[in-house]
Amino acid sequence: MPLTPQPEPQQVTATALGPWPGEDPVEATKTVRGELGSPHLPFLVELPDRGVGSDALGRTASLLVDMAVDVQPYGWRIVDRPGRDLLRAKSALSTDINVLADVAGGEEQPAADIKVQLRGPLSLAAGLHLHNGERALIDYGARRDIAASLAAGVGDYLARVATAVPGARLLVQIDEPDIGAVLGGTIPTSSGYRTLRSVPGQEVTESWRLVIDAVRAAGAAETVVAVAEVEAPFERILAAGADGIAVPLKALTSRQWEQLAGAIEDGKRLWAGVLPSDDATARLPRVQDVVENLWRPWRQLGLPASTLGSVRVTPSEGLAGYTPSSATAVLTRLTQVADGLNQLALG
Repeated sequence: MPLTPQPEPQQVTATALGPWPGEDPVEATKTVRGELGSPHLPFLVELPDRGVGSDALGRTASLLVDMAVDVQPYGWRIVDRPGRDLLRAKSALSTDINVLADVAGGEEQPAADIKVQLRGPLSLAAGLHLHNGERALIDYGARRDIAASLAAGVGDYLARVATAVPGARLLVQIDEPDIGAVLGGTIPTSSGYRTLRSVPGQEVTESWRLVIDAVRAAGAAETVVAVAEVEAPFERILAAGADGIAVPLKALTSRQWEQLAGAIEDGKRLWAGVLPSDDATARLPRVQDVVENLWRPWRQLGLPASTLGSVRVTPSEGLAGYTPSSATAVLTRLTQVADGLNQLALG
């Protein structure tokens, strides 16, 4: 009787969170794909240095269906008709996807996976403003409409990326940098004298589920929600159906580690922010030290080394504040850390 081939064990891989320094999408795309070759995870770069429309908020707002935005002195505002700012955002994203197609098309062995990023519905509502200048987060109807509009727009986005890299698996990172303040009720009003009321936790879960379901229906093979390490609502992310959590490791509490361990045992993935990225001038930590910073709590929680394959290592934040050469060095270090963790996983 022939033996059934066993699936290969997962490997620890490396990726970054999306924001990248500079204004040249060709150079950035070539660098990312060169540094994050198989089995690592290259991504569609975001270049906020290009200005209006290339920032994470404007980029995601350009995906919204039947909802237009423009830029005011206080930030992005929901408006009745699309204008120049929205066209700039759409054009920048189209350029990046076209560049990705050109660069990937010239590769002898294109990467098996590609990651895209988008701002999540709650942080999007916290960043967009209504006609009166107040944040959309203040209004339940606006929050609901933004989540629905985003869910309606992700399908076309993923289809365009899939066309650019035929055959690649699509992975989606949903960024919620403001979720702690959204749930804690600490986002300031436009006047700055008050704070907005906290959004109910169940509504947060439902908004995420709406977008995650749309992303999955559009063909995404994996979806993670990226949050800050403080007050991160891991249980709500998992309840919404995400495949994993992306979080910086530098200040996780024992309880948060226990929650992550439980998620890993249930087959979820951890995108671990192992390299601090808040100081672009600091020397990168040694590979051995970074490996130990993850392996120590892993071991203490009783997780076997074989489960390290559920990990992707990332910087703790985006790399837009770096120089291109220093950002490239971060990617190199991350792949070295992944190699070190894989050695532990193999015993």
